[in-house]
Amino acid sequence: MTNSNAAEQINDTVNGVDVGQVMNVIGSIEEDTNYARFQWRTKGEWIDGGQCRSHIKNFYGGNAEDTTRKEAFTLDADEPTIAAGKNSAPNSMEHVLHALGTCLTGTLVYHAAVRGIEIGAVESSCEGDMDVRGLFGLSEDVRKGFSKITVNMRVKSEASVEELTELALFSPVHDIISPSLPVEFSLTTY
Repeated sequence: MTNSNAAEQINDTVNGVDVGQVMNVIGSIEEDTNYARFQWRTKGEWIDGGQCRSHIKNFYGGNAEDTTRKEAFTLDADEPTIAAGKNSAPNSMEHVLHALGTCLTGTLVYHAAVRGIEIGAVESSCEGDMDVRGLFGLSEDVRKGFSKITVNMRVKSEASVEELTELALFSPVHDIISPSLPVEFSLTTY
């Protein structure tokens, strides 16, 4: 995220991002690489049938346990009725698509902010193709998860499609998912 213009932007908020705070974190990492080590955590419980709940509160980052979250976030998962669920929450596969879309978007916005690139809006859609024969053990030749993910993103910005695509693809979630299956990513501007 470094940029020669970053020093000029340290006190700016761009795209709703406190660029000064981002630059402070980068500076801390440059002084002490251990500062870059994070550990994210969830605690989960089974509720009933396909219903599960995760609680997310504590994490480690910046050489310390985080204490800023007073309450845990709660995420629920369930299955649709076709899969014998109660359809009370997104299923785990939909949570993966949510994580990918939001991470691509957030990564784009943060990197653009540090570079001084204004973003007016971002819209994304994610689709995951899945043949459930793998999940049900009906075919050893079929993956248990997605066979392909397609992401379409529209960005309101004066920056080029190439630069915006480069920034979005710094996404850690994209980095986790893309080595294991094809992720077709398309970005357009308006």
